[in-house]
Amino acid sequence: MATRQQIAQALISRHGTTYAEEAGIRLCDAPSPLYQLLVLSTLLSARIGADIAVAAARELFRAGYRTPAAMRDASWQDRVDALGRGHYRRYDERTSTMLGAGADLVLERWKGDLRRLHAEAGDAGEVAKLLQLVPGIGPTGASIFCREVQGVWTDLAPYVDNRTAKGAEAVGLPSSPGELSKLAGETDLPRLVAGCVRASLSKDIAADVRG
Repeated sequence: MATRQQIAQALISRHGTTYAEEAGIRLCDAPSPLYQLLVLSTLLSARIGADIAVAAARELFRAGYRTPAAMRDASWQDRVDALGRGHYRRYDERTSTMLGAGADLVLERWKGDLRRLHAEAGDAGEVAKLLQLVPGIGPTGASIFCREVQGVWTDLAPYVDNRTAKGAEAVGLPSSPGELSKLAGETDLPRLVAGCVRASLSKDIAADVRG
């Protein structure tokens, strides 16, 4: 039977790729990658497969829509077409509208720089509330953003939402933020959280890491 530390390391090494990494986002505390994470969180919020959401994000970024200004200036149809190339077809028209409106809000309220949102917020709960002002971002999208950004906005860590806790329990790990943080170490917490999220979505992953 694997120990908790062994399970945590297996999750990190085998299943700890974050959604941001999958989408080709080099996440750091800078306006463009933070905005790209917001776009990805919007796409992942829909009732659609994560692989399709990630593919759609990659197509949007490949088309050059990596900043709120670029997203705003793209035509509605151009955004629809990029989403379609990522097979994000079920929600493409509605999502194109939301991405345009969200870009407008980020530009108007935070001058295109989500670091201003971070500075405005007092804690992770407030960050999540402010994120939900963005069209297309609800509690699920806000949680996705906070899970992934905590490695950059370290004052949010350890951030563990219900999805992460469910996955942790499925593989025999503690679900408390403090205990998970100890198992991960500071630098690997976003990856352990990502692994827990994936374990919550796949029984195969749970079986793989428990040995």
